Amino acid sequence: MNEASPIADAATTSPVAAEPAPAKIGVLLVNLGTPDAADAAAVRRYLKEFLTDRRVIEDQGPLWTMILNSAILPFRPRRKARDYARIWNRDKNESPLKTITRSQAQKLRASLEPLGQQILVDWAMRYGSPSIASKFSRLSARGCERILIVPLYPQYCAATTATVVDEVFRVLFGMRHQPAVRIAPPYYDDRVYIEALASSIGAALSRLDFEPEIILASFHGVPKSYVEKGDPYYAHCLETVRLLREALKLDEARLMMTFQSRFGREQWLEPATDRTVRQLARRGVKSIAVITPGFSADCLETLEEIAIENAHAFKKYGGDNFVAIPCLNDSPSGMLVIRQLALRELKGWI
Repeated sequence: MNEASPIADAATTSPVAAEPAPAKIGVLLVNLGTPDAADAAAVRRYLKEFLTDRRVIEDQGPLWTMILNSAILPFRPRRKARDYARIWNRDKNESPLKTITRSQAQKLRASLEPLGQQILVDWAMRYGSPSIASKFSRLSARGCERILIVPLYPQYCAATTATVVDEVFRVLFGMRHQPAVRIAPPYYDDRVYIEALASSIGAALSRLDFEPEIILASFHGVPKSYVEKGDPYYAHCLETVRLLREALKLDEARLMMTFQSRFGREQWLEPATDRTVRQLARRGVKSIAVITPGFSADCLETLEEIAIENAHAFKKYGGDNFVAIPCLNDSPSGMLVIRQLALRELKGWI
């Protein structure tokens, strides 16, 4: 008597096991942040979060707490809200930084689609919304077992890059099932970044009806003590400008490095952008251009502080022609920088 083998039956009747779906990979672009509205209340919430970060203001002692709560938060938000109102994207009711960062993420997502549907791209702000915690958790919930964080700061600074990393690991600390994480490094000397800057600057200058006598490369300032304690920010800025001078064939007299956005009485990196602008005008310089290679997207510091405040000061003190050249933003050259940075850091994952 022949009986069918149970093993043979199982082998012939069981369905073929499906290939497991590839694990998803997240890419999270992160920029500094912005208030949710151009009013004093929203700016106050934003400034409080920003100025209570120990990476931004290292001495969070009783004296700073008193100054913050008695002199800064009650008064400064009203003035800054007026500044934001000058540049606000009224169509979307948001700051330009938020508009541009969203577009950068959307364009990066589209450019990575040929590599597969398993790559998810999103964006967040270190301060304000959308928060790193919400977007990181969302990527994890959507099945991302690996997440690449891309801080959109070309030059490393503890007050920018490090605080993004701090926040990412605060989120990880509260997770039981943690994804693998990579942090993209600064790209201050990256060849594609330098070439993109030089190309963008050259194109902008070619469209002007005047020739700038001097170009200022204005970076966001930090207290000098931060650099003395070991922050590489100043060295990164120097190298970016050195490489830009080479690419644009300009010397130190034609392409100068300055630092903007001083805050408080502590000594900050010099020379200061606003003082330099006034000095050049008094000296008889009639035409200047300002670039902001430390910013990946236009924001309050570029659109209001440089393009409005410093332009007004230059003309007030005798200058004639002033132009603020836009950041790389979501332009083709700007997206080339972000895409190649992401692809480089995703190696081994895709």
